[in-house]
Amino acid sequence: MPQTKRTLSGVLGGLLGLVGLSAVAGVLVTAAVTPAIAVAGVTGSQALTIFDNLPNSLTPNPPMEPTEFYGTGEDGQPFQLAKFFDQNRVPVTFEQVSPLLYDAILSSEDKNFYEHGGVNLLQTMKAAVENFTGSSSRGASTITQQYVKNALIQECEQGVSPGEEDYDVKIQQCFEGAAQSKGAEGIERKLQEMRYAVQIEKDYSKNEILLGYLNVSNFGGTTYGIEAAANRYFGTSAASLTLVQAATLAGMVQEPNLLRIDRPEEGTWTDKDGVAHNTAADGYATTRDRRDYVLGQMLKNGQITEEQHAAAVEAPIEPNLTQTTQGCAAAGANAYFCQYVKSVVESDEAFGATPEKRVENMRRGGMQIYTSLDMRVQGPAVQAVRERVPAAMPGILVGGAGVSIEASTGRILAIAQNTDFSESSNASLANGQSSQVFAADKKHNGSTNGFETGSTWKLFTLLEWLERGHSVNEVLDGRYPVSGSFAQCGGTYTLARDKSSKNFGNGRGSVSSVRSFTAASLNTGFLAMAQKLDLCDINKMAKRLGVHYGNMGDVTTDGSAPNDPFPTVLGSKSVAPIQMAGAYATVANKGIFCEPRVIDKIVAQDGKEIPLPKTSCTQVISPEVAATAAYALRGVMEGGTGSGANPNDGIQVIGKTGTAEVSHTMLVESSTNVTTAVWVGNADGREDLKNFRAHGIRLNDIRYPLARDLQRAANRVYGGDRFPEPDRGLTRTVPKDLPSVVGKSVEEATQILDAAGFSVQVGEPMDSEVGAGLVAEQTPGAGRVASGTTVTLRPSTGNKPATVPNVTEGPFNQAKAKLEGAGYGVSAEGCKNGSTVNGQNPPANTAAAAGTVVTLTCAGDG
Repeated sequence: MPQTKRTLSGVLGGLLGLVGLSAVAGVLVTAAVTPAIAVAGVTGSQALTIFDNLPNSLTPNPPMEPTEFYGTGEDGQPFQLAKFFDQNRVPVTFEQVSPLLYDAILSSEDKNFYEHGGVNLLQTMKAAVENFTGSSSRGASTITQQYVKNALIQECEQGVSPGEEDYDVKIQQCFEGAAQSKGAEGIERKLQEMRYAVQIEKDYSKNEILLGYLNVSNFGGTTYGIEAAANRYFGTSAASLTLVQAATLAGMVQEPNLLRIDRPEEGTWTDKDGVAHNTAADGYATTRDRRDYVLGQMLKNGQITEEQHAAAVEAPIEPNLTQTTQGCAAAGANAYFCQYVKSVVESDEAFGATPEKRVENMRRGGMQIYTSLDMRVQGPAVQAVRERVPAAMPGILVGGAGVSIEASTGRILAIAQNTDFSESSNASLANGQSSQVFAADKKHNGSTNGFETGSTWKLFTLLEWLERGHSVNEVLDGRYPVSGSFAQCGGTYTLARDKSSKNFGNGRGSVSSVRSFTAASLNTGFLAMAQKLDLCDINKMAKRLGVHYGNMGDVTTDGSAPNDPFPTVLGSKSVAPIQMAGAYATVANKGIFCEPRVIDKIVAQDGKEIPLPKTSCTQVISPEVAATAAYALRGVMEGGTGSGANPNDGIQVIGKTGTAEVSHTMLVESSTNVTTAVWVGNADGREDLKNFRAHGIRLNDIRYPLARDLQRAANRVYGGDRFPEPDRGLTRTVPKDLPSVVGKSVEEATQILDAAGFSVQVGEPMDSEVGAGLVAEQTPGAGRVASGTTVTLRPSTGNKPATVPNVTEGPFNQAKAKLEGAGYGVSAEGCKNGSTVNGQNPPANTAAAAGTVVTLTCAGDG
């Protein structure tokens, strides 16, 4: 273990000629500085001035460190999702490095490190003169000076932005400027290095300097720092290095790219004959020579025994290379979630004022970004999407995605996709490869335009309907065709009868309630609702709930007909699934919309938390509207079009299905706690999904089991409560005026009632005074009745109706026989033979059809 104590004589010896230079200038300039400067044609007095004018204070910047993304594992603990870096570095504390490594580095680089004051003056000036004259290229620097050199290189590199033009050239210039300057520049660099080294020795302890050197130094390629080097080359930690490994790494730090051992085939240098050296074939001979030198120095300094030395020198260099992959590809099946997080870091000003600064901070800033990814939900989501939606299919560029969001916070818990993540220029959807996040919008690396939502868009008509005070139990004529005028931003949009949208399966539709329209996803029903609203307000409702086009466009202003009833009501608008999930989550969250977010915590390089990207939760619809919408949307999942996606696990869910022509399907469902949206469709193109099957299921039907699997996984973890009861006013029965149609023909009566919004059924004919075939009776009769009531019409037979005979004042047995003989039934509770009948209902001489039951009352026993 290195010594930590510095002696007074060692400090004074190292500082001689540098600290208080003007007081001892004669000695130093004569002994050390002047000969070097004189070579450059500078006088001794000028040398003193040059030295005095050099900067004398260096505060090493924190070195570049990777930014790491973390998710939460199934055990509830954070795990690394991905990392991004220019320099792969894992800083360690002093105690996290093997004593063998300290001994190896000091023996070979600076055996008197704990004794000198930061500078070996005579050796440094001798090396400076030799560098100037070209007779040598050695550095003769102490560990402190090497730390200064690396800190200056790091500072220079930090001034070059990753996206800057000629980036690689400028990075190389940083190294050359700090480490390879020749002639007068080299002498000045050495003088500056010396001056900084003295200051560093005063500001930091020896252990801090040594550790700083090991944390900042390059070990080949993008591997920086002793921990990353131990991981990369030997698959171990700095604390667990063996003697052979420690000596190898201590040797590599001198010329890292020459001595690196992660190029077993091509080696690190080629001779004049084109033969590669330092390969696995030659046992990494160049690196081994340097390692053996280090081992020899350790033996010479008494840090290892003869036996240890002999065994170590005999040992081969055996790399155990660990691939360090950066970027979202390292996240495997979670890469699309990672890609979404990356897009937030690259676009949000919380991570830097400019795009360039944000990229720089991500690749160098050493942030630890803890995301909302929950593997308890993500794992089953990935499995379900991968098992149900093939990555590629002949004849169609198929896509499938699922996303789950915590309704009360907007935290995205899972993003799963059917394709294999690839950022290669050769990636192809035809081969099941993509870097696009199908669930996301363009800003978050999603599809360029998003995907058509189909009838999931009907949510916004339903919400606007309720917000305008309409009831879900209001009954409308939702039969095909729907035509006429639609209010549009104060103007009018006219829909011709031959342009009306048909229903699924070409069904005619019905006169029914809004709740029934919702459960059945009836196109014509929702168009009838829209005729009582303003199309512009429906689109504004979507915008209030956080919805925008996949290309980031405003859903209230698109193209020449922004409020055409078909995209506005029936959902041909192209939107990302995450935005649709956020909208339905608003309903589940009592009308509070929470912007989707993926970052829970950010820890800076210094261990302090950084403010999160700004997101908000806002009450955008009333709790009453939200509760009533949920009441209607429950019908979708409980017997309606979404029943096949209901997890049926005891947790109440709401939801909505959607099919956009033949190319796209969506399904959104939610408990009170988590909302899930799935999409299956054409990632590109317009192929008919019904023509393709996966695992025996048509592509347009995969959304049902897919959404069910994702929601069930979320319910297992987050649970859910019963949705609030709907608002009474928004579920009221709405009365309408029912006209009288008695005396009309059945055909005319039906037309009248149909136009008034009532359903009609024709009952059994009855005897009546009105002409044959005309309506003799309607039930219910004219007046205020519930809208949508079914009216029963009974046509006349044309026969005069029979009248009930008078049977009062006679004995019961005679009255009963008389009535039954006339074709009527008898009800006479309490009457007996001999009793006198004193009342009858219907009364005597009242018209009543045969079969009518006449109720008799009696005066007593006879």
